[in-house]
Amino acid sequence: MRRMAIRLENVGIAVRDLEAAISFFTDLGLTVIGRDTVSGEWTDIAVGLDGNHAKIAMLQTPDGQGRLELFEYIHPEAIESEPTRPHEIGMHRVAFQVDDLDAALETAARHGCRPLRGVATYQDLYRLTYLRGPSGILVMLAEALKKG
Repeated sequence: MRRMAIRLENVGIAVRDLEAAISFFTDLGLTVIGRDTVSGEWTDIAVGLDGNHAKIAMLQTPDGQGRLELFEYIHPEAIESEPTRPHEIGMHRVAFQVDDLDAALETAARHGCRPLRGVATYQDLYRLTYLRGPSGILVMLAEALKKG
């Protein structure tokens, strides 16, 4: 059987405030590569939600390999839910490798985002932490200890 070609296109995250989320992720180093407002029959079909209307922004990591699609619903009204906890089943977190974890944490703190508990070291390979980003998004930041 022939293997189908596949690659990860993006991770989509619904947010309460699109501008605040864009500010957070661009301050961490991502770049906005597109913005739009979407609605109509094609979005109803693709998303499976009648009458949906949303503002969207596509962001990209500096290496060009990772993309994050952020969307804020105009209609129907967004449903608030409890933020995902680290041990819950389902969509969990978005993770980024950063060159300087301390600098990334200073950036996050300017947005009111702090580690859930602290910074840990994993097998002398990474310093890493989880924090709550905008709209309660669980974000992992990791710095490789062995550069190269």
